[in-house]
Amino acid sequence: MNHQNAKKKLNVKPAHRKALLRNQIIHLIEYGSLTSTTAQVKEVRRLAEKLVTIAREGNTFNPRRRIKAMIPYKEEAILKLFKEIAPRYVERPGGYTRIIRLGRRISDTAPVAKLEWV
Repeated sequence: MNHQNAKKKLNVKPAHRKALLRNQIIHLIEYGSLTSTTAQVKEVRRLAEKLVTIAREGNTFNPRRRIKAMIPYKEEAILKLFKEIAPRYVERPGGYTRIIRLGRRISDTAPVAKLEWV
């Protein structure tokens, strides 16, 4: 049973998963899109939506502190999130990203998807 388990394990240890998701969120913020396996993209989407919701409050102390806890080592990404990405979605109640399925990867037939900002 998978009751009350909110996160996908992604077949890696917890510290590796945390670093993987942080780096993928940073990539999404910096470049505007992310191509990876469908399971990873869905997990990144969960965290990216939370980050934008927090950043919509403005570049004040508490939202900045909460986002820095999730992305501690990339100040440029945090600035871009507050100055460029979050202001676009102030009036939007949610759903800041979209997932586009790209089929299967040739090498290992893993389902691949692209995550981008709406």
